[in-house]
Amino acid sequence: MAQGVTTTPERAIETAKINVRGVNMVFKRDGNEVNVLENISLQARKGEFVCILGPSGCGKSTLLNIAGGFLKATSGSITIDGEVVNGPDPRRIFVFQERGVFPWMTVEGNIGFGLFKLSAEERRKRIAYYVKLVGLQGFEQAYPQELSGGMKQRVEVARALAVNPDVLYLDEPFGALDSITRLIMRSELLRIWEAERKTILFVTHDIEESVQLADRVIVMSARPATIRRIVEIDIPHPRDISSPRYLELRDSIFEEIGLAHKV
Repeated sequence: MAQGVTTTPERAIETAKINVRGVNMVFKRDGNEVNVLENISLQARKGEFVCILGPSGCGKSTLLNIAGGFLKATSGSITIDGEVVNGPDPRRIFVFQERGVFPWMTVEGNIGFGLFKLSAEERRKRIAYYVKLVGLQGFEQAYPQELSGGMKQRVEVARALAVNPDVLYLDEPFGALDSITRLIMRSELLRIWEAERKTILFVTHDIEESVQLADRVIVMSARPATIRRIVEIDIPHPRDISSPRYLELRDSIFEEIGLAHKV
């Protein structure tokens, strides 16, 4: 087993911001039961970047939706700061793969959408700050149809951050982007995360993406999903994707899911 690869989280439960304990999810379809999640337990500390990695259709997004309060688990629980998640909470924001920007609003309008409780001046300052943070200066009055896919995704991230959430859930947010834009957006997300230090749960089926981004990678099995292994990514950012340690960690995940990585 490669160093830094563990079968259970090493961090104590009481220090975790997010606690997922024994979560099971069973859907009923056409009179049949479909077991999607099986005894899922994991933790995330405050300010930690955690990737949930697994094959398409294994239940990663289902787990994220349970954590966000949009679905209720069949059994088990999820707590955040010691409070049981029973429904959506404005302190925890989703960024989806599908474009979530409002086409009838400008960049400024989209980013300021959730800031209606602020004064006009505070709202203006908050929008300006996040426009700059995501690198969209000069596009404040542009509409989504005038933006590239990567720029739209920046708007989504800025809108999520503008309401000052304590947790961000990202469900394969770069999956629809081309490979070059995806690499750029990974770098941008890391830059923003290092500036803001929000707790992030990031769903992906891309092994390279998970090792480039995460503090820890939760490796899930095919459905019904269980946690196969938890991998500590003990490499500082920015990460050299050709370094021996990076390749060791990446290849250990390929081996874990039964794929030998070939160039």
